[in-house]
Amino acid sequence: MPLLSRLTATACTVACTVLALSSAARADALAEAVIDQHILPTYAQLTSESAEFATLAQSDCAPTSEAVRNAWGAAFDAWVAASHLRFGPSEVDNRAFAIAFWPDSRAKTPKALRSLLTNRSPVVDTPEDFATASVAVRGFYALEYLFFDPAYADLGDPDYACAFVQAVARDLARNSAAILDDWEQDYADQLRTPAARYRSETEAHQELFKALTTWLEILADMRIGRPLGTFDAPKPNRAEARRSGRSLRHIEIQLQSLRELALLLSANDGALTEHLTQVFDKADRHADQLSDDPSLAGITDPQKRFLLETLQQDVFEIKEIALRDLGSKLGVEAGFNALDGD
Repeated sequence: MPLLSRLTATACTVACTVLALSSAARADALAEAVIDQHILPTYAQLTSESAEFATLAQSDCAPTSEAVRNAWGAAFDAWVAASHLRFGPSEVDNRAFAIAFWPDSRAKTPKALRSLLTNRSPVVDTPEDFATASVAVRGFYALEYLFFDPAYADLGDPDYACAFVQAVARDLARNSAAILDDWEQDYADQLRTPAARYRSETEAHQELFKALTTWLEILADMRIGRPLGTFDAPKPNRAEARRSGRSLRHIEIQLQSLRELALLLSANDGALTEHLTQVFDKADRHADQLSDDPSLAGITDPQKRFLLETLQQDVFEIKEIALRDLGSKLGVEAGFNALDGD
């Protein structure tokens, strides 16, 4: 099932079932639902799509291949849906950064990719060697440059470009499978039954709540805010994945995935669930109004800018509701997040 369809269907299932949960439900049941209905299926989708991409790349690896680009896109969709789950197994050995080095505020990926392609680095020869390469050339964004930026099309000969695509695809599949395996073998149980890593159910719920609020902030400030820039100086070239025309798509996928998590966390409060559903619906409607501008290149136009600013305000509203109402229901606070200190 395509990722957006799966997320939409799951969100509908969650919305239809959460109201049936008793307000007196045990707290551990809430963590169980998030693990089994959101975390494990999301990482399973990433593992499946990445494996399909890696398998295809062994026989069809040309950067210009439509099939290769489609498989890369499907795997990339799955990563965006999982990107907010940045704790535990995804942080081991820099797996998340190896999968997706973003935001790349210092333009490390184009520099590292140019060096790798022009020098025909032998690091692509084996999975073990490629695992030692810079994270700037090991994930989805490096392939976006190769696939969609003409400046990189002729830097390496076709055979080397093919070997690089295969190396990245294998690495993506390996890291995705390792994250899922760690969740299934150990980490899910640690979250379900707090003992050592999480000393209480409240600490476990704090981790899940932080994933929601941190990535609502990242969605508003980075995926939306970076291209917005200022009114006098918009920055459309800072839009994520603009070369492949995926900027808006990533916003929509993350909205769907964060909706899924938010509704599961609010499952013991029917009024809050309904409120969250309404504001996520509003954000989806505003995102849909930008559908003719997938790379967000049009935000230099005041009308398009207004639409994107409205969507950003929707996300801020969702975060405010989460902090004010959902946090108090769970008895937790947002805590430290990935943007603090930047």
